[in-house]
Amino acid sequence: MNGVNKLLLLAALPLLAIAPALSQSGGAAPKGKAGSNAPVDVGADRIEVQDRANRAILTGNVVATQGNLTMNSARLTVIYNNRPSTPAPAGGAAAPAASGTQIQRLEASGGVRLRTPTETARSEFAIYDVPRRLVTMIGAVNLDQGANHVQGGRLVLDLDTHRAVVDGGAAGSQSRGGRVTGHFTVPPREGSPGN
Repeated sequence: MNGVNKLLLLAALPLLAIAPALSQSGGAAPKGKAGSNAPVDVGADRIEVQDRANRAILTGNVVATQGNLTMNSARLTVIYNNRPSTPAPAGGAAAPAASGTQIQRLEASGGVRLRTPTETARSEFAIYDVPRRLVTMIGAVNLDQGANHVQGGRLVLDLDTHRAVVDGGAAGSQSRGGRVTGHFTVPPREGSPGN
């Protein structure tokens, strides 16, 4: 393999690495929803692959989109493991085995924004633990859903159960005295005074 082809292969690694990292476990997702088979589109001003350190760094106007889920940030670090393919045993076909790039974690920083059609979350940092399917957003967290708004120091979002927990902040953080604040709209009741 010549030097140019190897460079192109290394430059494409982050694109291959991010697809499984942003996907959900399970089968095919309904159209428009994030799922394990949904394609991922990624863009950045610069991509640097540090293959010996098992990471790729995307910088400058980073956008990662999968189905109806979009993440924006100034920087995204993809941490992965490379697993070599298993050779076929003598006299038989190889058993299917996991090979290739296995994403472990995505680390986003700098004006992180996570959007779905119904919610938008913003923070200074976000960590996506791919095997556990947990997104943790840290630092000046704002979560909006329609007219409802919650602020805190940390948001933990479970992508499998869709459970979101906002708290005052991680240990050692400087987040508003450890308090969570919110503003929630209450729908008007039929027949109540003033309606």
